[in-house]
Amino acid sequence: MSNLRILLADDHEIFREGLKMLVSAQPDMEVIGEAKNGRTAVALAQQLQPDVVVMDVSMPELNGLKATEKLKALCPHVKILTLTRHTDDGYLQQLLKVGASGYVLKQSASSELIRAIRSVSRGDTYIDPALTERLISSFVGARPARGTPAGKDLTGREEEVLRFIAWGYSNKEIAARLSLSVKTVEAHKTNAMQKVGFKSRIDIVRYALLQGWLQDT
Repeated sequence: MSNLRILLADDHEIFREGLKMLVSAQPDMEVIGEAKNGRTAVALAQQLQPDVVVMDVSMPELNGLKATEKLKALCPHVKILTLTRHTDDGYLQQLLKVGASGYVLKQSASSELIRAIRSVSRGDTYIDPALTERLISSFVGARPARGTPAGKDLTGREEEVLRFIAWGYSNKEIAARLSLSVKTVEAHKTNAMQKVGFKSRIDIVRYALLQGWLQDT
């Protein structure tokens, strides 16, 4: 099996060198490129076609959010793992919305980053454990005290579509995996989100965390 091909994007050279040493020390990974700003990261990703881009959020010229959005439009198959010091849910929500597959805090243990890279490379969504408890709490706290529990009236297919969305798959990828049309997937997604009152992908990810769908196996 070939090694995972990783592109590193961070404007701090010393930190980037540390990341390179960490990733290169893994027997199943290799660093194929480095970028010190978002614009270079997008260009290199187009050229090198890595499996995973480890993307800093705060970078010059083009920040991680804009770079992620642009890169996913150009290379939707490339997985993007964001690396940041920001623990604000707002950053996480925006990055998931534009297509990031994972969110890891710089202050977490180095083993967390390696676990996250392997997870997103498989097509999963990875959220730093330091954030999951708060995300679950915010989801539970936002649910109405009375009424139908989230997920109770979902069909099997609707739940299946939500799972794939939580794992980071696009509508097109879900359609291919389930042998459905993209329009049918979109219909299942819309129906499911209306039933449980979800407004965005972050709601789906929160629910997936609550259900244990995102547990690292």
